[in-house]
Amino acid sequence: MTVSGISPVGAPPSASGAASGADGRRAARTPSGGRGSSSRPGRRPGRKRLSYFLIVAIFLLPSLIPLLAFTIGPMIAAAWTSFHEWNLIGPMKWVGFDNYATLVSDPGTQQAFLHTLYYIVGYLPLVYVGGLGLALALNSRIKGRAFLRGVYFLPVVTSWVVVALVWRWLLNPSVGIVNWALSLIGIDGPGWWADPAWSMPSIILASAWKDLGFVMVILLAGLQTINPDLYEAAEIDGAGWWRRLFSITLPMLSPSTFFVIVLSLINGFQVFDQVFVMTGGGPNNSSRVVVQEVYDLTFRYGQAGMASALSWLLFIVILIVTLIQFLGQKKWVNYA
Repeated sequence: MTVSGISPVGAPPSASGAASGADGRRAARTPSGGRGSSSRPGRRPGRKRLSYFLIVAIFLLPSLIPLLAFTIGPMIAAAWTSFHEWNLIGPMKWVGFDNYATLVSDPGTQQAFLHTLYYIVGYLPLVYVGGLGLALALNSRIKGRAFLRGVYFLPVVTSWVVVALVWRWLLNPSVGIVNWALSLIGIDGPGWWADPAWSMPSIILASAWKDLGFVMVILLAGLQTINPDLYEAAEIDGAGWWRRLFSITLPMLSPSTFFVIVLSLINGFQVFDQVFVMTGGGPNNSSRVVVQEVYDLTFRYGQAGMASALSWLLFIVILIVTLIQFLGQKKWVNYA
Protein backbone atom coordinates (compact mmCIF):
# COMPACT_ATOMS: atom_id res chain seq x y z
CA MET A 1 0.00 0.00 0.00
CA THR A 2 1.33 3.40 -0.93
CA VAL A 3 0.63 6.90 0.21
CA SER A 4 -0.63 9.22 -2.52
CA GLY A 5 2.25 11.13 -4.16
CA ILE A 6 4.94 8.93 -2.56
CA SER A 7 6.56 6.16 -4.63
CA PRO A 8 7.69 2.99 -2.96
CA VAL A 9 11.36 2.48 -2.29
CA GLY A 10 13.19 1.36 -5.39
CA ALA A 11 10.36 2.31 -7.76
CA PRO A 12 11.32 4.48 -10.76
CA PRO A 13 10.15 8.09 -10.63
CA SER A 14 7.24 9.08 -12.79
CA ALA A 15 7.77 10.84 -16.11
CA SER A 16 6.33 14.05 -14.79
CA GLY A 17 8.54 13.95 -11.75
CA ALA A 18 11.62 13.30 -13.85
CA ALA A 19 10.77 16.16 -16.16
CA SER A 20 10.14 18.57 -13.32
CA GLY A 21 13.36 17.50 -11.63
CA ALA A 22 15.34 17.97 -14.81
CA ASP A 23 13.79 21.40 -15.36
CA GLY A 24 14.62 22.36 -11.83
CA ARG A 25 18.22 21.27 -12.12
CA ARG A 26 18.52 23.08 -15.47
CA ALA A 27 17.04 26.21 -13.99
CA ALA A 28 19.36 25.97 -11.00
CA ARG A 29 22.39 25.77 -13.24
CA THR A 30 21.37 28.56 -15.62
CA PRO A 31 20.49 31.65 -13.65
CA SER A 32 20.94 35.01 -15.24
CA GLY A 33 24.67 35.58 -15.69
CA GLY A 34 25.46 32.21 -14.12
CA ARG A 35 27.30 29.15 -15.31
CA GLY A 36 24.93 28.46 -18.20
CA SER A 37 24.97 32.03 -19.50
CA SER A 38 25.16 32.53 -23.29
CA SER A 39 28.33 34.61 -22.93
CA ARG A 40 30.67 31.61 -22.88
CA PRO A 41 29.24 29.80 -25.92
CA GLY A 42 29.38 33.12 -27.75
CA ARG A 43 33.14 33.29 -27.30
CA ARG A 44 33.88 29.86 -28.74
CA PRO A 45 32.86 30.57 -32.38
CA GLY A 46 34.84 33.79 -32.28
CA ARG A 47 37.91 31.99 -30.98
CA LYS A 48 37.50 29.27 -33.58
CA ARG A 49 37.25 31.84 -36.36
CA LEU A 50 40.32 33.64 -35.07
CA SER A 51 42.28 30.38 -34.86
CA TYR A 52 41.16 29.43 -38.37
CA PHE A 53 42.17 32.85 -39.69
CA LEU A 54 45.61 32.61 -38.08
CA ILE A 55 46.18 29.12 -39.47
CA VAL A 56 45.18 30.22 -42.97
CA ALA A 57 47.36 33.34 -42.68
CA ILE A 58 50.37 31.23 -41.69
CA PHE A 59 49.97 29.00 -44.74
CA LEU A 60 49.44 32.02 -47.03
CA LEU A 61 52.47 33.95 -45.76
CA PRO A 62 54.97 32.38 -48.22
CA SER A 63 52.91 33.71 -51.14
CA LEU A 64 51.36 36.73 -49.41
CA ILE A 65 54.69 38.35 -48.52
CA PRO A 66 56.02 38.35 -52.13
CA LEU A 67 52.61 39.54 -53.34
CA LEU A 68 52.70 42.51 -50.99
CA ALA A 69 56.39 43.23 -51.58
CA PHE A 70 56.54 42.89 -55.36
CA THR A 71 53.00 43.57 -56.62
CA ILE A 72 50.68 45.45 -54.30
CA GLY A 73 53.44 47.54 -52.73
CA PRO A 74 54.88 48.74 -56.05
CA MET A 75 51.37 49.48 -57.35
CA ILE A 76 50.66 51.73 -54.37
CA ALA A 77 54.07 53.39 -54.76
CA ALA A 78 53.43 53.96 -58.48
CA ALA A 79 50.05 55.50 -57.70
CA TRP A 80 51.70 57.93 -55.28
CA THR A 81 54.52 58.69 -57.72
CA SER A 82 52.03 59.40 -60.52
CA PHE A 83 50.94 62.58 -58.72
CA HIS A 84 54.51 63.92 -58.64
CA GLU A 85 57.21 65.12 -60.95
CA TRP A 86 60.27 62.99 -60.27
CA ASN A 87 63.48 62.16 -62.13
CA LEU A 88 64.47 59.19 -59.88
CA ILE A 89 67.25 61.24 -58.30
CA GLY A 90 66.00 64.53 -56.90
CA PRO A 91 63.10 65.16 -54.54
CA MET A 92 59.52 64.69 -55.70
CA LYS A 93 57.38 67.66 -56.64
CA TRP A 94 53.60 67.42 -56.22
CA VAL A 95 51.74 68.12 -59.48
CA GLY A 96 48.37 66.46 -58.82
CA PHE A 97 46.60 65.21 -61.94
CA ASP A 98 48.84 67.15 -64.34
CA ASN A 99 50.66 64.00 -65.45
CA TYR A 100 47.38 62.31 -66.36
CA ALA A 101 46.09 65.37 -68.21
CA THR A 102 49.32 65.62 -70.19
CA LEU A 103 49.25 61.94 -71.17
CA VAL A 104 45.61 61.95 -72.25
CA SER A 105 46.22 64.85 -74.62
CA ASP A 106 49.64 63.66 -75.83
CA PRO A 107 49.64 62.40 -79.47
CA GLY A 108 52.56 60.06 -78.74
CA THR A 109 50.64 58.30 -75.96
CA GLN A 110 47.56 58.00 -78.14
CA GLN A 111 49.68 56.50 -80.90
CA ALA A 112 51.20 54.00 -78.45
CA PHE A 113 47.72 52.86 -77.39
CA LEU A 114 46.68 52.53 -81.04
CA HIS A 115 49.75 50.41 -81.80
CA THR A 116 48.97 48.21 -78.81
CA LEU A 117 45.39 47.80 -80.02
CA TYR A 118 46.70 46.96 -83.50
CA TYR A 119 48.86 44.25 -81.98
CA ILE A 120 45.92 42.75 -80.03
CA VAL A 121 43.59 42.75 -83.04
CA GLY A 122 46.15 40.88 -85.12
CA TYR A 123 47.50 38.61 -82.40
CA LEU A 124 44.34 37.33 -80.67
CA PRO A 125 42.54 35.74 -83.67
CA LEU A 126 45.79 34.26 -84.98
CA VAL A 127 46.83 32.64 -81.70
CA TYR A 128 43.32 31.36 -80.94
CA VAL A 129 42.60 29.84 -84.34
CA GLY A 130 46.09 28.34 -84.50
CA GLY A 131 45.85 26.96 -80.96
CA LEU A 132 42.38 25.53 -81.65
CA GLY A 133 43.61 23.85 -84.82
CA LEU A 134 46.52 22.24 -82.96
CA ALA A 135 44.25 21.16 -80.10
CA LEU A 136 41.77 19.52 -82.48
CA ALA A 137 44.56 17.75 -84.36
CA LEU A 138 46.34 16.50 -81.24
CA ASN A 139 43.08 15.42 -79.62
CA SER A 140 42.62 12.82 -82.34
CA ARG A 141 44.23 9.40 -82.31
CA ILE A 142 47.45 10.00 -84.20
CA LYS A 143 50.83 8.42 -83.65
CA GLY A 144 53.30 10.41 -81.59
CA ARG A 145 50.74 12.90 -80.32
CA ALA A 146 52.36 13.04 -76.85
CA PHE A 147 55.69 13.96 -78.48
CA LEU A 148 54.02 16.56 -80.70
CA ARG A 149 52.29 18.14 -77.72
CA GLY A 150 55.66 18.60 -76.04
CA VAL A 151 57.21 20.02 -79.21
CA TYR A 152 54.46 22.59 -79.70
CA PHE A 153 54.58 23.59 -76.04
CA LEU A 154 58.36 24.06 -76.02
CA PRO A 155 58.31 27.70 -77.27
CA VAL A 156 56.07 28.65 -74.32
CA VAL A 157 58.84 27.90 -71.82
CA THR A 158 61.52 29.50 -73.98
CA SER A 159 62.81 32.96 -73.08
CA TRP A 160 61.21 35.83 -74.97
CA VAL A 161 64.61 37.29 -75.73
CA VAL A 162 65.69 34.07 -77.43
CA VAL A 163 62.45 33.80 -79.42
CA ALA A 164 62.61 37.45 -80.49
CA LEU A 165 66.23 37.14 -81.63
CA VAL A 166 65.45 33.98 -83.60
CA TRP A 167 62.49 35.62 -85.36
CA ARG A 168 64.49 38.77 -86.03
CA TRP A 169 66.97 36.55 -87.87
CA LEU A 170 64.28 34.53 -89.66
CA LEU A 171 62.57 37.71 -90.87
CA ASN A 172 65.76 39.49 -91.84
CA PRO A 173 64.94 41.30 -95.12
CA SER A 174 68.22 40.39 -96.80
CA VAL A 175 69.51 37.11 -95.31
CA GLY A 176 66.42 35.75 -93.55
CA ILE A 177 65.12 32.24 -94.25
CA VAL A 178 61.53 33.44 -94.73
CA ASN A 179 62.35 35.80 -97.60
CA TRP A 180 64.68 33.19 -99.09
CA ALA A 181 61.83 30.62 -99.07
CA LEU A 182 59.47 33.16 -100.63
CA SER A 183 61.98 33.89 -103.38
CA LEU A 184 61.94 30.21 -104.37
CA ILE A 185 58.31 30.56 -105.42
CA GLY A 186 58.83 33.91 -107.11
CA ILE A 187 57.64 36.19 -104.28
CA ASP A 188 59.67 39.24 -103.33
CA GLY A 189 59.56 39.22 -99.53
CA PRO A 190 58.74 42.40 -97.57
CA GLY A 191 61.09 44.29 -95.32
CA TRP A 192 59.46 42.80 -92.19
CA TRP A 193 60.75 44.46 -89.01
CA ALA A 194 62.84 46.95 -91.02
CA ASP A 195 59.73 48.28 -92.81
CA PRO A 196 57.28 50.54 -90.93
CA ALA A 197 54.34 48.85 -92.65
CA TRP A 198 55.52 45.35 -91.66
CA SER A 199 57.13 45.89 -88.26
CA MET A 200 53.99 45.17 -86.22
CA PRO A 201 52.95 42.13 -88.32
CA SER A 202 56.45 40.75 -87.69
CA ILE A 203 55.94 41.08 -83.94
CA ILE A 204 52.45 39.58 -84.16
CA LEU A 205 53.78 36.57 -86.08
CA ALA A 206 56.54 35.90 -83.56
CA SER A 207 54.19 36.35 -80.59
CA ALA A 208 51.54 34.02 -81.98
CA TRP A 209 54.14 31.35 -82.72
CA LYS A 210 55.42 31.45 -79.15
CA ASP A 211 51.99 31.37 -77.48
CA LEU A 212 50.36 28.73 -79.70
CA GLY A 213 51.42 25.96 -77.33
CA PHE A 214 49.82 27.61 -74.31
CA VAL A 215 46.48 28.10 -76.07
CA MET A 216 46.71 24.55 -77.41
CA VAL A 217 47.09 23.06 -73.93
CA ILE A 218 44.16 25.02 -72.47
CA LEU A 219 41.84 24.16 -75.35
CA LEU A 220 43.02 20.56 -75.42
CA ALA A 221 42.08 20.19 -71.77
CA GLY A 222 38.65 21.62 -72.58
CA LEU A 223 38.18 19.24 -75.52
CA GLN A 224 38.87 16.23 -73.33
CA THR A 225 36.03 17.16 -70.98
CA ILE A 226 33.39 17.04 -73.74
CA ASN A 227 31.19 13.94 -73.55
CA PRO A 228 31.88 11.70 -76.60
CA ASP A 229 28.22 10.64 -76.60
CA LEU A 230 27.32 14.08 -77.95
CA TYR A 231 29.42 13.48 -81.05
CA GLU A 232 27.99 9.98 -81.52
CA ALA A 233 24.42 11.31 -81.32
CA ALA A 234 25.28 14.07 -83.80
CA GLU A 235 26.78 11.57 -86.25
CA ILE A 236 23.66 9.42 -86.02
CA ASP A 237 21.61 12.53 -86.89
CA GLY A 238 23.81 13.06 -89.93
CA ALA A 239 25.81 16.08 -88.67
CA GLY A 240 29.07 16.64 -90.52
CA TRP A 241 32.42 17.75 -89.14
CA TRP A 242 31.71 21.49 -89.44
CA ARG A 243 28.25 21.09 -87.94
CA ARG A 244 29.68 19.23 -84.96
CA LEU A 245 32.37 21.89 -84.58
CA PHE A 246 29.95 24.82 -84.38
CA SER A 247 27.10 23.03 -82.59
CA ILE A 248 29.03 20.95 -80.05
CA THR A 249 32.75 21.68 -79.85
CA LEU A 250 32.80 25.47 -79.73
CA PRO A 251 29.79 25.86 -77.35
CA MET A 252 31.16 23.22 -74.96
CA LEU A 253 34.62 24.78 -75.27
CA SER A 254 33.39 28.27 -74.36
CA PRO A 255 34.77 28.27 -70.75
CA SER A 256 38.26 27.45 -72.03
CA THR A 257 37.84 30.02 -74.81
CA PHE A 258 36.83 32.67 -72.29
CA PHE A 259 39.89 31.89 -70.15
CA VAL A 260 42.22 32.10 -73.14
CA ILE A 261 40.72 35.38 -74.36
CA VAL A 262 40.96 37.05 -70.95
CA LEU A 263 44.60 36.07 -70.45
CA SER A 264 45.57 36.87 -74.03
CA LEU A 265 44.04 40.35 -73.84
CA ILE A 266 45.76 41.12 -70.54
CA ASN A 267 49.11 39.93 -71.91
CA GLY A 268 48.48 41.72 -75.20
CA PHE A 269 48.08 45.10 -73.53
CA GLN A 270 51.40 44.50 -71.74
CA VAL A 271 53.41 43.48 -74.81
CA PHE A 272 57.00 44.69 -74.52
CA ASP A 273 59.82 42.11 -74.66
CA GLN A 274 59.44 41.13 -78.31
CA VAL A 275 58.97 44.75 -79.36
CA PHE A 276 62.06 45.88 -77.46
CA VAL A 277 64.27 43.14 -78.90
CA MET A 278 62.96 42.94 -82.48
CA THR A 279 62.29 46.57 -83.39
CA GLY A 280 62.95 48.80 -80.38
CA GLY A 281 59.69 50.52 -81.23
CA GLY A 282 60.77 51.42 -84.74
CA PRO A 283 61.25 52.04 -87.48
CA ASN A 284 59.86 55.56 -87.17
CA ASN A 285 57.95 54.58 -84.01
CA SER A 286 55.74 52.28 -86.09
CA SER A 287 55.74 49.56 -83.42
CA ARG A 288 55.96 51.69 -80.29
CA VAL A 289 53.60 50.29 -77.62
CA VAL A 290 52.42 51.51 -74.23
CA VAL A 291 54.81 49.54 -72.02
CA GLN A 292 57.77 50.69 -74.07
CA GLU A 293 56.53 54.24 -73.60
CA VAL A 294 56.57 53.61 -69.85
CA TYR A 295 60.11 52.24 -70.08
CA ASP A 296 61.40 55.17 -72.12
CA LEU A 297 59.75 57.78 -69.90
CA THR A 298 61.40 56.24 -66.87
CA PHE A 299 64.90 55.32 -67.98
CA ARG A 300 65.52 57.49 -71.06
CA TYR A 301 63.80 60.74 -70.17
CA GLY A 302 63.81 60.58 -66.36
CA GLN A 303 60.08 61.23 -66.00
CA ALA A 304 59.14 58.60 -63.44
CA GLY A 305 55.99 60.45 -62.39
CA MET A 306 54.71 60.55 -65.96
CA ALA A 307 55.63 56.88 -66.44
CA SER A 308 53.76 55.90 -63.27
CA ALA A 309 50.68 57.78 -64.45
CA LEU A 310 50.84 55.98 -67.81
CA SER A 311 51.14 52.64 -65.99
CA TRP A 312 47.97 53.39 -64.07
CA LEU A 313 46.16 54.49 -67.20
CA LEU A 314 47.08 51.16 -68.77
CA PHE A 315 45.91 49.32 -65.66
CA ILE A 316 42.55 51.12 -65.80
CA VAL A 317 42.12 50.20 -69.48
CA ILE A 318 42.93 46.53 -68.77
CA LEU A 319 40.56 46.53 -65.79
CA ILE A 320 37.69 47.98 -67.83
CA VAL A 321 38.22 45.53 -70.70
CA THR A 322 38.38 42.59 -68.28
CA LEU A 323 35.23 43.67 -66.44
CA ILE A 324 33.38 43.97 -69.75
CA GLN A 325 34.41 40.43 -70.60
CA PHE A 326 33.23 39.06 -67.25
CA LEU A 327 29.92 40.88 -67.56
CA GLY A 328 29.40 39.67 -71.11
CA GLN A 329 30.36 36.05 -70.53
CA LYS A 330 26.83 35.17 -69.35
CA LYS A 331 25.58 35.60 -72.90
CA TRP A 332 27.93 33.14 -74.59
CA VAL A 333 29.85 31.03 -72.05
CA ASN A 334 28.26 27.66 -71.32
CA TYR A 335 29.32 26.09 -68.01
CA ALA A 336 26.91 23.14 -68.27
